[in-house]
Amino acid sequence: MLKREMYLSRIRGFYDSDLIKILVGIRRCGKSVILNQIIDEIKEKGTDDEHIIYVNFEFIEYEELQDYKKLNKYIKEKIIDEKKYYVFLDEIQKVNRFEDVVNSLRASINNISIFITGSNSKLLSNELSTVLSGRYVLFNIYPLSYREFIALTNKNGKSEETFWDFVKWGGLPNRTQFTDEVNIKDYLHSVFDSIILRDVVERLGLKDTILFDLLLQYIVDTTGRQFSAENVMKFLRSEGKSVSTETIYIYLDALCKALMIRKIYRYDIHGKAILKTLNKYYMTDLGIAQIKNNNFEINKSFAIENVVYNELLERGYDVYIGKTKDGEIDFIATKTNEKIYFQVAYLLADDKVIQREFGAFKDVNDNYPKYVLSLDKVDFSKNGIIHKNIIDWLLEE
Repeated sequence: MLKREMYLSRIRGFYDSDLIKILVGIRRCGKSVILNQIIDEIKEKGTDDEHIIYVNFEFIEYEELQDYKKLNKYIKEKIIDEKKYYVFLDEIQKVNRFEDVVNSLRASINNISIFITGSNSKLLSNELSTVLSGRYVLFNIYPLSYREFIALTNKNGKSEETFWDFVKWGGLPNRTQFTDEVNIKDYLHSVFDSIILRDVVERLGLKDTILFDLLLQYIVDTTGRQFSAENVMKFLRSEGKSVSTETIYIYLDALCKALMIRKIYRYDIHGKAILKTLNKYYMTDLGIAQIKNNNFEINKSFAIENVVYNELLERGYDVYIGKTKDGEIDFIATKTNEKIYFQVAYLLADDKVIQREFGAFKDVNDNYPKYVLSLDKVDFSKNGIIHKNIIDWLLEE
C-alpha cells in the first residue's frame, strides 16, 4: 500500500489537537486509505483499539448512525475513561447536521481528537465555517500525483509512455489495478455514476443526468479555455437540450460541489485583484475526463496544462490565471510569501512558439520565479526564465 506521506506529513502535527481535522476530496481519491494510515500511526504510538472509534458511512452496518442524534449517542457511549480517544468519521456528508455533532463532541469532551472525511464541498462551505467557527483545520486530498503514481505502480517515471498513461487515465488509485483499457473505463464509469447519483442526485436533488453528461463533455472539450455560458447553450441546443443560463450554472455548481471539476479565477497582476469573470474549469481527475471525451483523442496541450494545475494544488498552492496588460499567464501559484509563474506548452516546436511562451512574461516586472514547462528535453531557459521538462518537474521532491 502506498503511504501518502505528502498528506500525512501535513496532518501529523494535528493528531492530538482538539481542532477538527477535515479531509475532503473527490470519491475514490484515497481519503479512507489516509485515515487508516493515520490510525496505524496512532496505534504505533501506543493507543489501543478501544480508544479508536471508526465509522465509515459507506458501510451498511452504520446506516442508522446517519441520524445525527444516534451518532452523537453512539460516540459518547464509547468514551468511558480519561484517556485520549480518536474518532474517525468517514464520508460524513451522508449525515444530516453532522457539523452539529462534531462541534458538540469537541465542545463537551476534552479527551477527544476528531477526524472527518467527505466527498462533497459542503465541507468547504460558509455554513460549516460558521458552525465550527475556526475550530477546524482542512486538508484537500487529491487523486495520485505523478510521483505517487510511479511509486504505486513501479513504472518508469521518465518514460513518456508512462506519462501519457497517467495523463489519459488519471490518478484515482484503484484504476492502477487494471491494465486492460476496457476494465479501466468500466471502473471510471462506475466512479462517475456514483458521484452523480450519490453526491449530486441524492444530496442536491438535481436529477437530469443527461445534462450532467453533456455539461461535463463540454468542460472536457474546452478545458483550459475561458468559460462562456452562451457557448454552452449553443452546444446544448446542438445536442437537442434547451436550458436556461441559470440552470447551466446550477448544474455547473453541482459538479464543483461534487469536486469533479474545479473553477479557477483570473488574477490581475497589475491591479492586484482577483477577477470573477472569464474564469476557467479544470478536471479533478483526467481519467473521468477521458470517459467523457467526445473527441476520443485527448488534446495534449490542454491535458498537460490540467496536470500542472492539479500538481500545483497538490503541492499546496493557491492557483490563478494571470491577467497581464496584453494577455495572460497560464498559472500564478501562491503560498504564504511565495509566488511562482508558469507557462505550459506541449512542445516548444519553433521560434514562434518559444517567443509566445517566454513572451507571456514580458509585462511582469517582479522578481518572482518564472517557469516554462514542456515535454522538450532541450533546455530553452533564457533571460532569467527557467525552462523545465514537465516530467522532470513532476518527479521533483
